[in-house]
Amino acid sequence: MSSRRVLIVGGGSSGWMTAAYLDAVLNGAGQDPVDISLIESPDVPRIGVGEATIPSINHILSAIGIDEIEFLKRVDGTYKQAIKYVNWLDGQGESYYHAFGRYRPGPVDTSALDWLMSDRSIPFSETISAQPVVCDACLAPKTLGQENIGARFTYAFHMNALKFADYLCEIATSRGVHHYLDHVTDIEMAENGDIGAVHTRKGIRIEADLFIDCTGFAGLLIEKKLGVPWVDCSQWQLCNRALTIQVPYEHHYPGYVRPNTLATAVSSGWIWEIPLQTRRAWGYVHGSEYISEDDAEKELRAFIGPLADEFPARLVPFKVGHRAKSWVKNCIAIGLSAGFIEPLESTGLYLSDLAAVMTTEHFPYRGDMEALAFRFNRIMANRFYEVLDFINLHYCLTRRTDTDFWREVQRPERINDRLKAKLAFWRIKPPSLADFEDQFFPGQPDIPLQSGGLAGDHRSPVDTAGIFTLSSYEAILYGMDFLKAECDQWFGSARPSSRVQPGIARRLQLAPTILPAHDEWLKHVVGMQDYPTTR
Repeated sequence: MSSRRVLIVGGGSSGWMTAAYLDAVLNGAGQDPVDISLIESPDVPRIGVGEATIPSINHILSAIGIDEIEFLKRVDGTYKQAIKYVNWLDGQGESYYHAFGRYRPGPVDTSALDWLMSDRSIPFSETISAQPVVCDACLAPKTLGQENIGARFTYAFHMNALKFADYLCEIATSRGVHHYLDHVTDIEMAENGDIGAVHTRKGIRIEADLFIDCTGFAGLLIEKKLGVPWVDCSQWQLCNRALTIQVPYEHHYPGYVRPNTLATAVSSGWIWEIPLQTRRAWGYVHGSEYISEDDAEKELRAFIGPLADEFPARLVPFKVGHRAKSWVKNCIAIGLSAGFIEPLESTGLYLSDLAAVMTTEHFPYRGDMEALAFRFNRIMANRFYEVLDFINLHYCLTRRTDTDFWREVQRPERINDRLKAKLAFWRIKPPSLADFEDQFFPGQPDIPLQSGGLAGDHRSPVDTAGIFTLSSYEAILYGMDFLKAECDQWFGSARPSSRVQPGIARRLQLAPTILPAHDEWLKHVVGMQDYPTTR
């Protein structure tokens, strides 16, 4: 069988993750049936504001064959065990966690029902996971020796996205992926309507059987050449800007490295705090209709304090939505060219990860792409709207009325129809595993996807909990005080105290004695510099 030729146009994290993963999976047996090339322009700046991931990143690292410790060293990585949300409910300093791990006591898990029937004196997340307390203590998810704390903690990573892309480039090219550092000047079409080749500034013509568009929001192939339209989802996601500031530890080191992302709700959106081995980064994700760039920067700097005074702020605009189809003809859009949802749950790289995995599972060895694209597009659309629902959930349950932004996100037209149906059903019956069979609930309208004039599967998307499971929904719902009034009605107002699962209590008793501080683990194992604490 002759080699199939794949050309990835665009680099960055998405491009090089796709290249490395496709090569590892499709050419892993050593037969090299797929010839993979990547071209990236020296004229296009890389965003590189830092990156937080979700636990699925561990699959792609394992498939590529990346050692975790080496990975952490190469990308200034730190562990991420959870996201801590502050000020999302009332704006009065309240907080809750979306932790990645959950303790299940047996074949029938009644943890959520037990908590709903209690007085809620302990936050829900702390009754089903040790990780909120571990994160508050800034402990690592691993020991320095062979001590046993039971089942391993579930985690993801914080990392320098630019260094991650460079590391993947090094791995992929060492294994045979061709790398062109050149600017695409023209795209040549074949007689059948497929893309035939790209032409570059240096006069090179590169042919391929399959083209992958990783050119970001520009959509050089998928939009500018094939004309596939963008489906705007900003009705349900009001944020469209991120203003970022990075402060190196040489300037200020707080004396700890959080093992979690911090997401604090402020006047017109929220501010992330992401720690790496060399710096802390803050980003104000906000809606440009609700705050000016100058005021957003003032609010961000006031939030960080004087330690940020010497460092510039960088504005990163984005748009929320997706291509009507990610795979059209012989072109697959991956990364920002395919779609984007704001970074609240760190799903940017996940959608690229998923697209790379789905490309290998639907790879067109024989060139017959139509049926493969049909299924690929359905899977990606389902997963996009699953993420959209979940991000939408974080906003719509707020009780904040202090600014126009927080009043607006609660309006019915800002809550998408799928999420409305879920919430209405869950006010009758608390969420359970059965609800994630296909997630089509009473009252949910059966609205077809926008087709963009393209053939394919346009059925209303369904949520199969491929990324955000029952545990994820429970964390946000109960962190945002969902069903409080209903529980008073169902179970009465005088209810017993909340209790921590015995298995969680045992882990918390052990944790301080055998889990090191996160920064100490990083210093001992991956060589993080020992910075003096700034007072």
